[in-house]
Parts: sequence; C-alpha cells; structure tokens
Amino acid sequence: MTLRLSRFAKKILSMPLVATVVLFTTACEMQTSSVGTGQLIDLGEPIPVALLVPKTSRNASSVAISLENATRLAMSQLDSAEINLKVYDTYGSSKIAATQAKLAVKEGAKIIIGPLFGDAANEVGLALSGQNVNVLSFSNNPTVAGGNLFIMGKTFENTAGRLIKFAATKGKRRAVIIYPDNVEGRLGRDALHAAAKKSKIRVVATQSFSFTQESVVNSIPLIRAATKIYEADLLLLTSNSAGALPLLAQLLPEAGLNPQKIQYAGLARWDIPSQNVGLQGLQGGWFAVPETERYEIFSDHYFAEYQEKPHPLAGLAFDAISAIGALAQSGNSKALTTNALTRKSGFTGVDGIFRFTSSGTNQRGLAIAQINGSQVNIIDDAPQSFNYSGM
Repeated sequence: MTLRLSRFAKKILSMPLVATVVLFTTACEMQTSSVGTGQLIDLGEPIPVALLVPKTSRNASSVAISLENATRLAMSQLDSAEINLKVYDTYGSSKIAATQAKLAVKEGAKIIIGPLFGDAANEVGLALSGQNVNVLSFSNNPTVAGGNLFIMGKTFENTAGRLIKFAATKGKRRAVIIYPDNVEGRLGRDALHAAAKKSKIRVVATQSFSFTQESVVNSIPLIRAATKIYEADLLLLTSNSAGALPLLAQLLPEAGLNPQKIQYAGLARWDIPSQNVGLQGLQGGWFAVPETERYEIFSDHYFAEYQEKPHPLAGLAFDAISAIGALAQSGNSKALTTNALTRKSGFTGVDGIFRFTSSGTNQRGLAIAQINGSQVNIIDDAPQSFNYSGM
C-alpha cells in the first residue's frame, strides 16, 4: 500500500519533535498537603510579591517577558489593592529558581508567582516548604502540586473532566483512547481514564504510538479493530498539531472510522493553528476551549500597552495577580493563606472562572467547541460560576 500524506501532515512530520507543552517536566518529588499555610499581609501596605521567570533563558526569554508584562498589566488594573513587585531571573535553571525563591522570601516576599517549568516549580516548592510561603507556579504538571505549591497552568484533568461529562450527556458510552507514548501522552490518557470512571462512559481500549510515521501508521489497524470489536462510539485523542493530530485526522477516516458515524474528541486545542479546522477528519469533532471574549479583551489591552500580542501563557500571570488582588481587597490579613486561595467561589481570569484546589491543582471553566464546515462553533458555553454540574 502506498501512503499519501496531506501537505499539512508532511510538514508536521518533517519538524523536529519538541515538547509541545513546555511545562511538562517530570517532578522528582510530590509535595505534601498543609492546610492554612501562607504569609499574613500588613493591611494598608503594598503586598510584596516575587515573580520568578527565565528572563535570560535561551529558549524561554520571550515567554518570560510576556509573563512579566501581563503581571504589570494586571497590577495596573487592580481597584484598591497595591502590590510591590520584584522580578527574579531563574535563568531557566531549577536550582537557580530555588535559590532566587529563597532570596525573595528573605527580601520580604509574601507570595511567589512562577516559576515557569514544572521541575523548577518542584524545586521552589521544596525550598520554601518550611518558610510558610505559598507559590503560584505557571506549571501545568499536577505531579508537582500540593502543600505550598499551586499550579496555574491548564491541566489535562480539568479538560478531560469537562469533555467526558459533556460526551456522557450526549449519550456516548464506549471510548477508545489514542495517545503518544510519552510523558504528556500518558498523563492525558490517565486523565481521560480518571474522568471516565466518574461518568457513564467506559474506556474499552487504549492505543499508543511513538511519534514516527511508521508507528502512527501501524497503530491505525489496531484502533480500527478495537473500535469495531467493542462498538466504540467515542475516539479520544490526546495529540495536538505539533504531535500526530494531523496524521491521525487523515488516517483514521481513511481506515473506515467515519467522523460522521463515530464521535472524535480531543484534549488539545484543535483550532490551533487555524489550518487544523480544515482537516476533514476533524469535522464534527469536539474539544474544550476557554471563554474567548474575556481573553480577547485581555489581548487587546496587552497589545495597546506593549504593541505586540501576548504569549498564550501570559494570561496565567494576569490571573495570579487578579487572584491576589481579589483576596487582598477582602481586608483580611490571611488573604494569601491556603484557605483563602482555595475559596470555593474561585476567581475571574482572562479565560473565565478558575479556582485552586486543596491538592494544589486548579479548575477552569471551559466551553465545548465543535468543528463544522471548517468553522469552530461553541456548542456548550463555559460556566460563569462553579455552581455548575458540567464542571
């Protein structure tokens, strides 16, 4: 058989494989829970806040600049709370991040925002575990969360929960999970498994592949067989555009798995990049997206201030300051403690509502989008509060 790939699929496979979620570095140690940790603030005084970002990192300096810009933009929009910000360069090093975090606390920081990467966040959390200082890291790796360390990044668990609950309401009952055999893929698989166990959907099969054309191609007959044997009505894909999504979107329908007859759904943003929405295999597919209107407002304000678009992660820094400001406005000296940070009502950020959990992870309000006619349509709106059964 001669395999003919679409131009988009060829382009993706010709690119070097890189970590598509830069925050997904493996943690070396899990934090332990400690309810009520966190510094007291002096009411009426500016809150000393430290921002840890890799300003001089070869690979992440542009992200760091955008994170700092978003932090300062959020500070300028606070109503009454005042923040005294000091920025510390981590140089993209976990060890330096830990050293800088300890210096920040020594210099009076009441809370830490950052660092960017999961391994650095883990080091910082451990370094400050006896300092009674909470850390709002930009990581999305749940294995580093807990104790004094919270993760701001969007997690597979949150996305999987939203997607699975929605699929269950649409009558889907038997799912096949398709994932790359790497850290990110396995975390996505596990998140979908966990979400399915809390729903009426049963995972009837899982199929992994290495990110090579041969491995992806060889997985297709196995996916087709499992789908037919178990009469699956839902294909769950963890890959994104920088991974195998374009190739899977071509090969699965060619193998007889018609997207019009079996529901495709994904953990990744299928609308990034925009040419994805033209892939025939993704027509009718579901994926989760944040509330777009709020982000557009943030992006416009950012552009007006800095004459460039924000990095996709910049909103996390804005959210961190928004949360600190909202808590400080309560007039409670315990505003930065774990009990305050994990309030059930949560906060409103650039992507909609979000809140921290007692385990150090986060929940975010997400909408469900569907691709139809190469257009993205919202078919289930993002919740406006956490009193919502779809969360």
